[in-house]
Amino acid sequence: MMVDSFKQYALSCLDSWDRFWFTPRNIDTLAVLRIITGAMLLYSHLVLATDFSSFVGTEAWIDNETSARLHDGTLGERTAAWSYLWLVDNPTVLWLNHLATILVTASFMVGFLTRLTGPLAWFLQLMLVHRLLGSLFGLDQIVTYCVMYLAFVPCGAIWSIDAKLRRRFTNDGEKTLTGWKAWLFPADKKTVAVNVATRLLQVHLCVIYLFGGLAKARGELWWDGTAVWFAIANYEYQSFDLTFLGRFPTVFTALSHLTMFWEIFYCALIWPRLTRGITLTVAVAVHGGIALFLGMMTFGIMMIGANGIFVSPDWIRRKRLGEFAEDEDDDASLSGVMTSMGNDATPDSTSAKLSADLKHRMEELEAAEKGIQKRYAKLKRREAKNEERTERLMATREKIKQKLADGSLSAGDSVLRNDDLDES
Repeated sequence: MMVDSFKQYALSCLDSWDRFWFTPRNIDTLAVLRIITGAMLLYSHLVLATDFSSFVGTEAWIDNETSARLHDGTLGERTAAWSYLWLVDNPTVLWLNHLATILVTASFMVGFLTRLTGPLAWFLQLMLVHRLLGSLFGLDQIVTYCVMYLAFVPCGAIWSIDAKLRRRFTNDGEKTLTGWKAWLFPADKKTVAVNVATRLLQVHLCVIYLFGGLAKARGELWWDGTAVWFAIANYEYQSFDLTFLGRFPTVFTALSHLTMFWEIFYCALIWPRLTRGITLTVAVAVHGGIALFLGMMTFGIMMIGANGIFVSPDWIRRKRLGEFAEDEDDDASLSGVMTSMGNDATPDSTSAKLSADLKHRMEELEAAEKGIQKRYAKLKRREAKNEERTERLMATREKIKQKLADGSLSAGDSVLRNDDLDES
């Protein structure tokens, strides 16, 4: 019995793991993140262009040779990084490369040929990141890892030029796109790739916060509660003068401890539905405060956008499509690992668990069937209305032909004021 119980528990864990990673998911959340990431990436490239020669080229503060040596182990720790920009000294070629980077990034942001511009935007950003060692900060790191995951999913399926082009192709007589068109202009449907990219983004964000919080815990300022005070009292970063908080040491002490606790335990608190909302609210407050009060607006906005990866795409889809959105809830697959691994498997409960799992699956199938039937009924009603309108229109046209034939048609004839004719 113990062996059977363990087997059932292991199978349950594997099933939850499979559902966690490989359940098809809608693209809506990643489409929003594509717009935010593309905008921040485009902004950083445009800012770089305002003083381009100081960062890239032979006259830069860190020239090509020094940048290469900082990566190859000559002047520091050896890395696997490489950039073709180390090999380019011609200012005209460098500028043309940067203009191409701006164009590709803008195309990715608006969703134009995202299957191509996504990987290109990531590659060009990576080349710049490897070249600009010593000139980077948090925004560059966040946008780079976000665009990396977005580059390999159909994030241009909605809210994009690609979606408009797809609709134009289908309106021109192509019922279903096939071949390269179907790949280049992806459909708005659930895919496993979207779910894998979402999970990787979520896990990556958890790792960032965990190590960020542990790094804070190594310093004294976060333990004695003065870290937030030193941040807001630093005139180099101030957007607003908040030094009046010095009269309320309890406030910034509590904020320091809360921030450190939130970062360290983010990876645990973000998954359960019970604490997910609170965790995201604190994320908006922390990064919104950084954006508003510490002068790092772009970094704060990008981090809030990155936290949006935990927002259900079905919730966004319901806001976007209203009654035409599928009636689904993605949260069950999000917390599947937690719910199954948190239960104790005993011999007495094994069959009950199997029955409950089968019952759950049947309920899901029945709910999906009801959703399909509801959608089918709506389509049939719409088809019936269209057929009825077509019949009225054909009858009206026959009347017009008859009146034209016998010469009784006049400008004020009631048959010409038919609503169906106006709509057609």
